[in-house]
Amino acid sequence: MQVSIACTDHNLKGRNGDHGKTNTTSPNVVNAARAKFRTVAIIARSFGSFTPRHHISLKESTGKLTGMKYRNLGKSGLRVSCLGLGDLLFLYFYMCVHVFQVAEQLMTIAYESGVNLFDTAEVYASGKAEVILGNIIKKKGWRRSSLVITTKLYWEIVRAMTYVINQGMSMYWGTSRWTAMEIMEAYSVARQFNLIPPVCEQAEYHLFQREKVEVQLPELYHKIGVGAMTWSPLACGIITGKYENGIPESSRAAMKSYQWLKDKIVSEDGRKQQAKLKELGHIAEKLGCTLPQLAVAWCLRNEGVSSVLLGTSNAEQLTENLGAIQVLPKMTSHVVSDIDHILGNRPYSKKDYRS
Repeated sequence: MQVSIACTDHNLKGRNGDHGKTNTTSPNVVNAARAKFRTVAIIARSFGSFTPRHHISLKESTGKLTGMKYRNLGKSGLRVSCLGLGDLLFLYFYMCVHVFQVAEQLMTIAYESGVNLFDTAEVYASGKAEVILGNIIKKKGWRRSSLVITTKLYWEIVRAMTYVINQGMSMYWGTSRWTAMEIMEAYSVARQFNLIPPVCEQAEYHLFQREKVEVQLPELYHKIGVGAMTWSPLACGIITGKYENGIPESSRAAMKSYQWLKDKIVSEDGRKQQAKLKELGHIAEKLGCTLPQLAVAWCLRNEGVSSVLLGTSNAEQLTENLGAIQVLPKMTSHVVSDIDHILGNRPYSKKDYRS
């Protein structure tokens, strides 16, 4: 398996099933840890030749031309583009016949814009997403050492991730949709048994979902160095404004498999969100940008976020979202304060209450 980070994901698969078998050859000392952090079944395809290094070469020269910013992932030595490309392969496998061509187009736009972080998962399209990603990288002739590829596994175990890293299959590992308590438990297990702890958490973060990334993860960063890689900056398309007048037939919310999204949009809370988005649209207009660009730039203004993963369905959307880099310098404290006033959902930490 050729990855830079392996993120374990609690919600990719249910907890039922025979996935928690113990390894009789493993030291007894980790049996207690295994009860919580279950075995990871790693089934992956090679993304190309790779030699483990202490650090990787980045496309920062391209970034200087496009304005792309690079940030450290937590307190690790890994630098990633502040915008990454997310679940396009998973989405397009079901929505587009010409999945390879579309995926190649989007990946090329992202790469030429300075993006070096590409996120996928082993379960996306039953493994085909990883294959397509690897084939595109091979076809384009991109240096593997210039890319950061993240994939997601399940049935997680700290010792297994340590083995994967020590074998040169991965450089770091992180978590996805874990609670702060679970991350701390993994860190404690790693320290207790001299294993490698996680370096990042993938968490949902957008205008309407803030507490975990703004309150819980900063505390973990300062305590154990875990960084934040966020996804769904547009809340599954809600923040684009396209649901202001109902559910368009061509939208994701119109699909049977996304009934939960439709229910969310037409609910009372959903209508309140649309009203707030209308007000935020005026701020975007003043800044000379679109609402999606404002939303992505708002995520990036949080210095605790290492990278924001973009999930787009066409080249126009990706180009628009990448334009958020140009909006970032306009996110002054005054603008952020105006946004907070409209949203009315700014979370407060214990420190805020004490002060």
